[in-house]
Amino acid sequence: MKQRVFILILLFAGVMEATAQEIPVIVLPNEVFRTIKKQKDPVDSVAWVIKRSGSNKLSVNQGSLKNWAAGGDEFSLSINNYFNYFLYYKNGRHSWDNNFDFYFGLLQATSLGTRKNDDRLDLLTKYGYNFDGNWYLAGLFNFRSQLFDGYTYSGNTSSFSSTLLSPAYFTLSAGFDYKPNPELSVFLSPLTSRSVVIANDYLAAKGVYGVDSGRHYKMQIGFFSSVNYKKDFTDAIGYKGRLDLFSDYGSHPENIDVFMTNALLMKVNKYLTLSYNLDLIYDDDVKLFGSNGDSPALQIKSLIGLGFLINLNTVTIN
Repeated sequence: MKQRVFILILLFAGVMEATAQEIPVIVLPNEVFRTIKKQKDPVDSVAWVIKRSGSNKLSVNQGSLKNWAAGGDEFSLSINNYFNYFLYYKNGRHSWDNNFDFYFGLLQATSLGTRKNDDRLDLLTKYGYNFDGNWYLAGLFNFRSQLFDGYTYSGNTSSFSSTLLSPAYFTLSAGFDYKPNPELSVFLSPLTSRSVVIANDYLAAKGVYGVDSGRHYKMQIGFFSSVNYKKDFTDAIGYKGRLDLFSDYGSHPENIDVFMTNALLMKVNKYLTLSYNLDLIYDDDVKLFGSNGDSPALQIKSLIGLGFLINLNTVTIN
């Protein structure tokens, strides 16, 4: 597990290092990442700088076969939607970042029926007080869950595995935030509370997602780090990535939990985009459905799609 985490960190650092080189850069259609104009005197400013923006991306893929000798589904259709909204406040040494992501996808095929292939809610809010150059005293809150029922499939059988608030992850953290430039933020916290909630009675009785059987809640105290990076390579290509690491002081702190998300967006024209998303999750307490039931494993989700991007108005208020 340590080797996996080390490799993930090296990969993430490599992406950030590569993007720091002198290469042509463009701005994503979503103008969330533009630098906010500084005040003349940021320390003594009494006016709040407020910026809000967002986007919605819809991808649709459809295929059909008839008398196809090689075989395959007669009909298949997949729909994936990604909604993002960003709200930023700044006043002198004070800053407050808010970000909301919602992913949802459905797959329908002749042989498989209709299945969900993505469903994620992610709310992140972070307050910071600049006390020395690029360093901030910071507090962070993160909520992750989903909206609809989820199932795991083995052959022609399926089993109920997740639903709204089952699981749900709540992270409350205090620490330091290092921001050397507008693209990179490294949050470090030696004192973090992470709670795992299983609200559904059926799932709680099974003892899943690291919560003991018959219980609905588990709290962990540990070390937490969150690295956020976003970069525009050209006018048509941009990257956004996040890597969260958590070590539970009370149970095998050497086994580090990993949550990593990567999104690469390539603009074809004003509305048409090509995207690639790669998510990696490792949780030492999660025994996967359909596995040997005795050990966790690295969870991987990869999605590529061609779709339509609609930007919400970007508003900056001084």
